[in-house]
Amino acid sequence: MKNIFVWYPKCSTCQKAKKWLETNHISFEERHIVEETPTDAELEKWVQQSNLDIKKFFNTSGLKYKELNLKEKLPNLTQKEKIKLLASNGMLMKRPLWISEKTVLVGFKEKEWREKI
Repeated sequence: MKNIFVWYPKCSTCQKAKKWLETNHISFEERHIVEETPTDAELEKWVQQSNLDIKKFFNTSGLKYKELNLKEKLPNLTQKEKIKLLASNGMLMKRPLWISEKTVLVGFKEKEWREKI
């Protein structure tokens, strides 16, 4: 399995993460989160592999999240509905994402990335 870096190029945190990966000579395949939004199947697998609550995959500070009033709606949705919602619009997802055979990381925290990649 290739390392996958899912990002939004205009996001400054994503830019920092990409620069960190390149500086540390870590190979990856990059995916634009809006142009190649992860599929339901990918998200299901990544959420399970990450051992994180699916809520961690949502960009809770994003405009789309607020516009759709997801703070109120998410608690009433099933896991499948949440995954479908994430797969419907890349801007709903927290970014960047790092996916490798062993690790799924959501958001960029350099210390965590250094330890796990």
